[in-house]
Amino acid sequence: MHYPHRRTLLTTLGLLSLPGASWAAKPQPAAPVVWPHALQVPGGVARLSLGPAPQRPRVQVRQGDADVPVLVVGDAIEWTAVLGIPLAAAVGSAHATLLASGADTQLAQARQLPYTVAPKRYAEQQLKVSPRTVDLAPEDQARYERERDHQARVMATWSEPAGGALPSLRMQQPVPGRRSSSFGLRRVFNGQSRNPHSGMDIAAATGTPIVAPLPGTVIDTGDYFFNGGTVWMDHGHGLLTMYCHLSSIQVRVGDTVQTGEAFCKVGATGRVTGPHLHWGVMLNRTMVDPALFIE
Repeated sequence: MHYPHRRTLLTTLGLLSLPGASWAAKPQPAAPVVWPHALQVPGGVARLSLGPAPQRPRVQVRQGDADVPVLVVGDAIEWTAVLGIPLAAAVGSAHATLLASGADTQLAQARQLPYTVAPKRYAEQQLKVSPRTVDLAPEDQARYERERDHQARVMATWSEPAGGALPSLRMQQPVPGRRSSSFGLRRVFNGQSRNPHSGMDIAAATGTPIVAPLPGTVIDTGDYFFNGGTVWMDHGHGLLTMYCHLSSIQVRVGDTVQTGEAFCKVGATGRVTGPHLHWGVMLNRTMVDPALFIE
């Protein structure tokens, strides 16, 4: 006489007794956290694997009519290009270029590094400000254009820090406070559409100390028409940060600042509706979302 249910039960019990058998799923190791986080959208960051190489590879990307160098991090086992994607980037296929290097430069060919830009819809904000900061008088327009050209030269900064790139690109938030305006926000001033918000606004009281998110060198300070009191900091290989609307600046061009060191204070200078820090992060001359560099 057959007992099919008994055979099934014995078979199941046998499986349970096998070494290592378990009904509980084994926990998977957590994926390593990398900074900045990859987010391949306009205003985001692409991380492009370059593989192993004995020396740091050189990568560039075409922006307008210029070839702009790209930050490369890693070591001889694995290099990664960390590429800023402009807010005005078209959705779809794009690429950077890996340049030939080493003894075989004459024979090697540059190689395209393809990536895809996904769509992202940013919110819109209506703001009321002084009419003179929207419809500029001739003297204010001339001042703005001088400052724009000067800051374009600042933004083109590329340095090779001693000892190579920073060991980590994880940033400390420069000042505590509520994020009062997010990156990429489409802003309308007095009914007139303007460029999207290219940084992170953090609400804080005038005089609140601002600290460096990474070690860096001060490359520009000034009092600008739109940005008010401003500091630009260079962290190496095209990674720059900007701090605007400051009430006080305690550094000069050429000073070095360490992570967590206070160097300026929150204010309400320039075109603002209240005291806050406007914090910008730039890669390959492109403003990207600072939130990708912090928790």
